[in-house]
Amino acid sequence: MRSRLPSAVHRAPITEPSAWTSADLNNGDEWEIHLEPRQVGDLLGALKRENRQALPLDQITREAFALPNCGAVISRIRQGLCTGRGFALMHGFPVEGHEREDIARMYWGFCAHLGLGLTQNSDGGLIHYVTEGRLRPSQGTRGVGNPGTVSLHVDLADCTSLLCVQQAAGSPKSQLASSTQIHNALLQRSPEVLGRLYQGFAWDRQNEHGLTETPTTGYRVPVFSQHGGQVSCRYNRNWITKAAQRGDGFSIEETALLNLFDALARENRFEFPFLPGDVQFVNNYVVLHGRAPHTPALSEAEARVLVRIWFNIDEIRPFADHAIIRHGILRHGLLGWSAKDVTVGLAGRAHDRRPEDAAPAAV
Repeated sequence: MRSRLPSAVHRAPITEPSAWTSADLNNGDEWEIHLEPRQVGDLLGALKRENRQALPLDQITREAFALPNCGAVISRIRQGLCTGRGFALMHGFPVEGHEREDIARMYWGFCAHLGLGLTQNSDGGLIHYVTEGRLRPSQGTRGVGNPGTVSLHVDLADCTSLLCVQQAAGSPKSQLASSTQIHNALLQRSPEVLGRLYQGFAWDRQNEHGLTETPTTGYRVPVFSQHGGQVSCRYNRNWITKAAQRGDGFSIEETALLNLFDALARENRFEFPFLPGDVQFVNNYVVLHGRAPHTPALSEAEARVLVRIWFNIDEIRPFADHAIIRHGILRHGLLGWSAKDVTVGLAGRAHDRRPEDAAPAAV
């Protein structure tokens, strides 16, 4: 397998705000935001203007979707993602009484103020519904929307945003864990295993790759890497396991290592209610996200419905290798394209790749 070690192991405790424990969050701080009536009015007014123009998503930009009263909220979320805890939870997004299409377009307009939205499934979809219901998109062999436990993991873009439109029976709690705190725990308890995590693993492409692309990355993506003393994490056991199953599987030592990582993630998790009108924003390089299980829906009316947007933020973090760490698990098939790319058409297009290892070109 084509591989290279992209960075030396970071051997000092991480002290940046992203290295938190659940005890640090229980009293609430800058990560929790409540929209005020004037800010909700901004969203509804921008939606009304946008609907009159019937703009395609690539034209629903932050300039076109002006939110003059939301500047402070947007700045808090962006700061939280880039230099704060690595996540934010916003309450009060208008969902009740609104059509799903209007909710999605209003949500896209808000996220346009934070970063560049990207496609996230084999439909080339920019708006992704996390549901077991009829809105579930085509997504290869991925299991998004199933009612079982969702283990703590990262998604493929810089940031994940989830808007709760309708929650499942029992209101399963959302879960977050600091991957930089997991790094600290490993440094304290089992520092000898960090080297293997920095080497990384191949990732599966879940049968969403293009005709000219391989079904796995073909190169190792580090679980941890560092540049300039800042550590980034790329971990999703499902995607890593499926790639391993196409070959010789994991060794006994690798299985034990991944079990240890998962155990530390569970040990350090923070759980919170996630209700209609709530939006969670997560920096995928420093925070893992997951969910408790819930009862399967008996009808479409009972199905849990979240709206998901993936977006990138310019200069979110320094990387040892942009091609592998930032783009290496995202850019394949119809994933990782912008709204402008979608508008001009994705048929027959393939992501540019470096000749030496076929990692996506860092453009």
